[in-house]
Amino acid sequence: MAHQSNAESETADQRGGDTPQAVATTEYDYSNFYYSSSDDLFAIFGPYDDWWYGSARNSGYYLFSQPMSTPPGARINLEEQLHHEHLKLFNLASYNYLGLSTHPEVIAAAHAALDKYGLGAAGSPILSGTMDVHLALEKELAAFKHKEAAMVFPTGYSTNVGLLSALLRPGDWVILDQNVHASIVDGAILAKAQVKFFRHNQPADLEKKLKGTTGKRLVVVEGVYSMDGDIARLPEMVEISKRAGARILIDEAHSSFVYGAEGRGVVEHFGLEDEVDIHVGTFSKALGGQGGYIAGSQSLYNYLMGFARSRVFSCALSPAVTAGVLAALQIVKREPQRRHRLWENVAHFRSLLAAAGVDVAESTSQIIPIMIRNDRKILGIAQKLQKAGLYLQPIIFPAVAKHRSRFRVSISASHLTADLDRAAAILIKVLREEEIIK
Repeated sequence: MAHQSNAESETADQRGGDTPQAVATTEYDYSNFYYSSSDDLFAIFGPYDDWWYGSARNSGYYLFSQPMSTPPGARINLEEQLHHEHLKLFNLASYNYLGLSTHPEVIAAAHAALDKYGLGAAGSPILSGTMDVHLALEKELAAFKHKEAAMVFPTGYSTNVGLLSALLRPGDWVILDQNVHASIVDGAILAKAQVKFFRHNQPADLEKKLKGTTGKRLVVVEGVYSMDGDIARLPEMVEISKRAGARILIDEAHSSFVYGAEGRGVVEHFGLEDEVDIHVGTFSKALGGQGGYIAGSQSLYNYLMGFARSRVFSCALSPAVTAGVLAALQIVKREPQRRHRLWENVAHFRSLLAAAGVDVAESTSQIIPIMIRNDRKILGIAQKLQKAGLYLQPIIFPAVAKHRSRFRVSISASHLTADLDRAAAILIKVLREEEIIK
């Protein structure tokens, strides 16, 4: 990326003139500011600010990190950050797949735990941070997943980083689907393992990549891919991994508690719960909380107690959140109708998009990408959607590859049919106006 250092020199020259907001930055994006040619670590800040305040923010980047003043439900209130307007919007951007973040029992459990334990755990899990509510959640999770043990982490990100860096060593191999979450890639980097990527959801390419490896090997896939909404071809991936003698890990962040007859994820959906070595998931999607978990053997749990640095050296998950997540898990077990309602909503919304000819790529899940494939145009479309009453965030580089920009619809069991109809009508109208669809 040789042009990145040019971005720095051009904007630095412009700052010496009468107009500090550099015209040269209008065609840039985040990638132009990853490297700096200066020996000063902070030298990139000036050019970055020129780009941010001179063009990026006002052109649509202000859409990111706008604060809500309501729970992440089907309808939200948003504090718009460009014109400082208070907006009431249909929400298709939040995970909350089963609508549990505001369930009365979940809130009551969190309130009770707050009264009992206080705000935070105030310690690492291995020192003073473990409380009985943490162990209760781990026990319930292990039973739910039909595994010997489950370990709770403070975030989903720290779950993957801690797991991969604990298990892998320099010289070991980790073979990743090219679309896995950044936390998985970062965990592999932290472990200093040898990394190979195979083409997204292509078993034949996984087999090809495995043939060039020896020694300790770990294959990593996701249950549902977070940006594409497609489901892993897990039976083929498991068969190839087993045949090669490699261990396999599945990250079910977006499929835990919603896939399978009992909600145990894509592994249950395919009947492969005992064939996958390590199960990872999060509480921040279907359970509406925060944190992550690893489910597997008791031996795995024992080893991670000593070597999962992102857990060992972090404060334990807040006991109030832990209690809320535990209550949400109980609701998942006793109310399968929530999953049924979710899939009814998914089918209904998909039918509306299909009738209008909207490109949703290969998605088959509750995550529905609306493919735009125009990194510059998508920000303007996002602003039009927001003005029309729909909260649907643009997904651009580095969250996805360049020229693979899209909106990511997240359907929830809490969406009413009328809300979905209205949201689809807004989306389709704007896409037609912008000539994305006919």
